[in-house]
Amino acid sequence: MNGNRIIPYPSSTRTLANGLEVIVMPMPSEGLVAFWSIVRTGSRDEYEAGRSGFAHFFEHMMFRGTERYPSDVYARTLTSLGADGNAYTTDDHTAYHISMAAEDLERVVELEADRFQHLSYAEPAFQTEAGAVYGEYRKNRTEPEFALYEALMDKAFEKHPYGHTTIGYERDIAAMPTMYGYSREFFARYYRPENTVLFFVGAVDPERVFALVERQYGGWQRGYVAPRIPAEPEQLAARRVDVAYDGQTLPIVQVAYKVPAFDPADRTRVAADLLAELAFGETSDAYRRLVLDEQVVELLDAGADASRDPGLLDITTRVKDPHKVDYVLDAIDATIAEYRAAPPAADRLAALQRRLKYGFLMGLQTPEAVASGLAQFIALSGGLDSVDTLYATYAAITPADVQTAAQSYLSAQRRTVGVLRAR
Repeated sequence: MNGNRIIPYPSSTRTLANGLEVIVMPMPSEGLVAFWSIVRTGSRDEYEAGRSGFAHFFEHMMFRGTERYPSDVYARTLTSLGADGNAYTTDDHTAYHISMAAEDLERVVELEADRFQHLSYAEPAFQTEAGAVYGEYRKNRTEPEFALYEALMDKAFEKHPYGHTTIGYERDIAAMPTMYGYSREFFARYYRPENTVLFFVGAVDPERVFALVERQYGGWQRGYVAPRIPAEPEQLAARRVDVAYDGQTLPIVQVAYKVPAFDPADRTRVAADLLAELAFGETSDAYRRLVLDEQVVELLDAGADASRDPGLLDITTRVKDPHKVDYVLDAIDATIAEYRAAPPAADRLAALQRRLKYGFLMGLQTPEAVASGLAQFIALSGGLDSVDTLYATYAAITPADVQTAAQSYLSAQRRTVGVLRAR
């Protein structure tokens, strides 16, 4: 283990001849194992007009089973083992995760290898699941936060698929039941070994896991087709979208600035993470003023996307008094102006750097927590080296770097403002 490594557990990595990457991380776990299958495809890969939503759709369809293990047999088998499985989709990846006892790993790997290589579903089942996804979308749309986020992303991105949410555009989801043939094409294009990383954490022996994976996944055929994602044009003027919400809600304000893609070695980009917390986190002057002292907002949060392509640093707040939306926007602007004009105090930055490191390490207590915390980095970069690089860069950031990030990214022409109010 080298001295710059922040992850406190050893790991071994091997790539099969078909391109499937396997990462094994033994750790003390009282006989438990977390097994994650990370597909490096998310809604960013949905670049074809009229066909958004399929990455999330396959999060559902992967539980439909195979000819060998139909969905009810798959579910019953996991239940009988006491294993706990689930999945999620993001802009950049889809992850399938199962926690189990170590003695059941071989059986679970057999089940997962089968569904990744032999997923089987007929058109009626596809249509049923597509209808369920549309129901999920309609439920999400009743949430004011989702309604604003959907509108803001559509406004902020003109060409890049980040312009639609992970679940997809409503018009595309509504039409999904007619696209059975395309669904098979999507699966064949992206669910391939060279686009997938298997991550094992807990009571595992690397060599035994590698042999098991070779046996179960070695015959999985290559075939990944990289998406032709359009580059987002540089934003040259401020944008704004106002959303009228049918229901009771306090006004929600979201201010989003364009930032570069995740690059753990880029000091300015990494400093943007710290900038968001210093300027608007719970220890910030803005939080103390707006949330605690004046109590004009009931939440204030900020963060920068860690994304494979250029994304957003967004500041989100819920305003208690509808008449004070502009007041809150002015306060956000004043805070940004302060950080563009001068670097933050060195002691505040140092305290944040310590909290980031401590919080990361405290989140690595169980196999599932370790896998969950590291999966995004694996999806973004294909491995774990980026984690060490990122935390080394965090530790090296200076107050001047934070000011540079504010000056580089928090300019008016890079900004999209979204405001949601009840009708």
